[in-house]
Amino acid sequence: MRELLKPLKNNRGEGYIDVVVLVLCAMLVIALAVNVFPTYIAKQKVDTIATELIREAEIAGQVGAETSRREQFLVEKTGIDPEVNWSHTGKIQLNEEISVIVTYPMEIGLFGDFGSFPVTLRGEAMGKSEVYWK
Repeated sequence: MRELLKPLKNNRGEGYIDVVVLVLCAMLVIALAVNVFPTYIAKQKVDTIATELIREAEIAGQVGAETSRREQFLVEKTGIDPEVNWSHTGKIQLNEEISVIVTYPMEIGLFGDFGSFPVTLRGEAMGKSEVYWK
């Protein structure tokens, strides 16, 4: 037991450098996490917008005023304003497939502009119309 505690009683100061390096590395990891975590939140928002929009198009059976209103509501609710691209516009016949691609550009950086690089978040959703048009 005494042999295990012997390195802890060493007073030569070698452990101070190890502790400083460990604390520095821990702070860099925390700083990176704080700057990258908002990207994951924005990605979740982009996916949610795509899913909600495709569901609105499925129920309405068309891409038009209903989906535009829903898009505006989701932009206000989430706080981001992504670009939305539909595979079709107008009326969509029963069981016809439709897809939406939602993209949102973001900047990821560790210390402001230093080490910053752009990332485009992309969310996709597909569905089928639930409305029969005569």
